Amino acid sequence: MTPDSVLEAAVRELEASEARVRRARPSCEAAARPARIVREAAALRGTAAVVGLGHAGLPSALALRRAGMRVLGIDTSPSRLREIRGARADLLDVRAEELRARLADEDFVLGEEIEQAREADWVLICVPAVLDAVRAPSLEALRRACAAVVECAHEGQTLVLASASHVGATRELLVEPLARRGLRAGEEVHVACSPARIDAGVAEHDQLLTPRVVGAIGDACYERAARLLAPISRRLHRVSSPEAAEMAKLYESAFRAVNVALAFEMADACRAQRLDPAEVTAAAASKPFGFLAHRPSAGVGGHAVGVDPYCLLSPLRERGRDSPVLEGAMHTIAARPGLVAMRAHELLLRSGGRLRDARVLVVGAAYKPGVADCTGSPAVEIISWLAAEDVRVDYHDPLVPVLHVDGEDMFAVDPDPRRDASGFGPEDYELAIVLTIQPGYDYGWLRRCPQVLDCTYGEPVGRAYELP
Repeated sequence: MTPDSVLEAAVRELEASEARVRRARPSCEAAARPARIVREAAALRGTAAVVGLGHAGLPSALALRRAGMRVLGIDTSPSRLREIRGARADLLDVRAEELRARLADEDFVLGEEIEQAREADWVLICVPAVLDAVRAPSLEALRRACAAVVECAHEGQTLVLASASHVGATRELLVEPLARRGLRAGEEVHVACSPARIDAGVAEHDQLLTPRVVGAIGDACYERAARLLAPISRRLHRVSSPEAAEMAKLYESAFRAVNVALAFEMADACRAQRLDPAEVTAAAASKPFGFLAHRPSAGVGGHAVGVDPYCLLSPLRERGRDSPVLEGAMHTIAARPGLVAMRAHELLLRSGGRLRDARVLVVGAAYKPGVADCTGSPAVEIISWLAAEDVRVDYHDPLVPVLHVDGEDMFAVDPDPRRDASGFGPEDYELAIVLTIQPGYDYGWLRRCPQVLDCTYGEPVGRAYELP
């Protein structure tokens, strides 16, 4: 497929997404004519460097190239670049096809040296914050990336920070270092903050359909940043400053974290009352106002809910400010995989065997359905807990062939004897812990498992069915 035909396929996919969103939310202004915006943005010219080709950076790089820009995709991880060059990156089908076509495009350049950004007119920084061993935000990779971008920045360039970080990060990591180089933000170099909003694996939430918050140093900076972001998001929501944009992103993630933690507590309360949490949640969600449904699960993974709130909490603690609601929510979220492991322990002991002799199948390694990304996945922690008790653990995920746990690689198994000639099947596990069901795959074999601990609250199968 040629790049031009890929563009047409992308436009068709956006038109289909637009139709789905309009049917679901007829009044949503953000869903209006995304395909037209893509075609209009095709007149954009110049070179854009995207620093960080992860879950946000790679789709952004493809969108910018689709709009007609020359794109420098930069990532300092050789393994990530190998994934992308091998067309193995985790993308929606239409985007995966687009990536395969772009790999032969001379104006879609991949590299690992941030100094390449020197030749760009625009630089979009998409390096994520991560958590260290004590769940404190580690900004080292983001600091290094921003320092390298600033070092090669030049007059007339536009720098947009798309990474979620603490309030004040744009000034601390870009504006102030530029000033030390003698480059004034807002005059010689245009600077803005626009944190990415990504719902990986969900076509209806394509970046182009999702409004994007932008906070710039001034009017000229906003206008330049808006030109860069137009091919990525159909609607821009301007706020008064980079700090307001940074805080908005943290508020979004904190809101979700608090509601996810409440969903965990309500699911536990339902089980204590011998009620079905899925039924109760659906009933509460029938209210057309004042309630937003959050589903319980085995824990939180990914790049936002489990990470971003710590970028708010850590600076507040340093200032002596308490945030008891958010602190409690993050504690509940962090404890969730351990509680699931303890529930599995309880079920194994109840079945009458020894933990040392037990065999457990973890179903689903990715942090959510429809993706292969295992960032922060509760599966890793649950497997680690059970392995520490000498339980023999296998895992199955059709999208994740290898999982890194406690410094070792685990390899996925296929428990369906129709596909696995070893003769070892679902009935040979004392317990199956269902964490993630990948769409489009047959899980009928789960019905043959002696016990199923269903952390999705939606797969009532197995000879004995249990909830966390």
